[in-house]
Amino acid sequence: MIERRSHRHWIVCAALALVGWTGCMTPLFRQQSPEASFDGEPESNSTLISHVAHPYGLGYVKLEAVSMATGLAGTGEDPAPSPQRATLMDEMTRREIADPKQVLASPNTALVLVRGYLRPGIQAGDRFDIEVRTSSRSETTSLRGGHLLETRLSEMAVLGGQVRQGHIMAMAGGSVLVDPTADADTESALATKGRVLGGGVVTKSRNLGLILDHDRQSVRLSQKIGKAVNLRFHSYIDGKKQGIATPKTDEFVELVLHPRYKDNVGRFMRVVRNLALKETAVQRQDRLQLLSVQLLDPITAATAALRLEAIGDDQAVEALIEGLHSDDPEVRFYSAEALAYLDETAAVDTLAQAVREEPAFRVGALAALSAMDDGAAYDNLRMLLGVKSAETRYGAFRAMTSMAPTDALVRGENMNGMFTYHVLDVPGPPMIHATSSHRPEIVLFGTKHDLRLPLVLDAGPKILVNGLSGGQIKVSLFGSTTQQRTVSTDVEAVIRAIVELGGTYPDVVQMLQQAKKSGALTSRFRVNALPEGGREFLKGEKLASR
Repeated sequence: MIERRSHRHWIVCAALALVGWTGCMTPLFRQQSPEASFDGEPESNSTLISHVAHPYGLGYVKLEAVSMATGLAGTGEDPAPSPQRATLMDEMTRREIADPKQVLASPNTALVLVRGYLRPGIQAGDRFDIEVRTSSRSETTSLRGGHLLETRLSEMAVLGGQVRQGHIMAMAGGSVLVDPTADADTESALATKGRVLGGGVVTKSRNLGLILDHDRQSVRLSQKIGKAVNLRFHSYIDGKKQGIATPKTDEFVELVLHPRYKDNVGRFMRVVRNLALKETAVQRQDRLQLLSVQLLDPITAATAALRLEAIGDDQAVEALIEGLHSDDPEVRFYSAEALAYLDETAAVDTLAQAVREEPAFRVGALAALSAMDDGAAYDNLRMLLGVKSAETRYGAFRAMTSMAPTDALVRGENMNGMFTYHVLDVPGPPMIHATSSHRPEIVLFGTKHDLRLPLVLDAGPKILVNGLSGGQIKVSLFGSTTQQRTVSTDVEAVIRAIVELGGTYPDVVQMLQQAKKSGALTSRFRVNALPEGGREFLKGEKLASR
């Protein structure tokens, strides 16, 4: 009988993640949340930071705005009087837009509600997704082809019949991606909402920190916590070594996210809270021995591995390496995961095997590999780009872009500021990947991708892709004047022609979606094929790869 054990790792879907037409995504992988529960008390006499303080800044902050989408193909409306319309009129007046009433009355514009969520630890200049939708009483039929005007985002509330804004925390704007399969006549709910991928830019960083428990607050304890954190973690600012913790008051210690945990804020905070605040050498040794035993028990392995990672010294590493030799897959995985965040090469083979063979561990294993500054981790991620599983391939790509964003294999090409375009010369079945969250990008796995004739495809409201015979495809832009490009049946040539004619990322995705649906695209096509967290680990059985 298969033993079922819930995968108790911190990876769960963020409750406040943006809802789009293909689900939620966080910066690196889908369904990772820093809101996971913290583990119970250790069976030792050591005092940990978790005994006296709790985390600050782990929630998602919702930002909103009222704005306008332009460039619609007659599918907009003149919005009815409302607090939102009044807010938009005030904003247009502030920007000195001539005759704002006439602009709003155009069928090519629509009042839209804008929303985004700032993830924990996000810094000024970082980007995040923006959700755009029409109001419930709107008569707008579609936002396809729309462009969100530059918008100021803040926390908002409706008080006394008026929309009240808090401090401006981000700016947003860009092309709106609507589900390419949504029909405005039959699926108005889908056609009137969309996303601007990476369209938000943070103007004010979010701090992380520790808040001392009410009955523990004192300047002395605050400083003691800061010292304990800085003994374990530091970073380099302007070439100078500096601790990441700064005691601010008798109740708050500010934390700077350590670079190794940039894509795993939740784990960083758990490690910090499992640092010893006060511990003698004898207590440290006793705790190491206890954790070494707990690590080899699958029930306590996850917690023990995290606490050994928090200790981080040679003895902790030795205990974790011993865990790699366990017969239990959970013990091996949690040991390797902790070793990866300590940048130990010994973790790589176990994590790469987990990525290939155990879907329940795939998210954590890829995140851990991406956190390493190790050539072996890079080499294994590169090999994973050629496997059959779509989510493993794209997950490995995402991990590589986090580990080495300027690497020639994955850095890609900027397509007129619309999206990044990546052609990976890797083995494996040809596959094309697009995203509907995080950032606009097209990734081609393999260099040869053909379109099968005949075909007629839309790339947005103004571009037509037409290939009837002769091994050539005509890409035409219809407007005040008609422009045309004649290219081969190679997907890359068609994409470049669409961009040359002014096509946007949503236009390219729509073309690919239609090509796959009609059978014209011979390569595999996937959207948001990221490993999913929260999968159940089935001891003695492997889940099917996707």
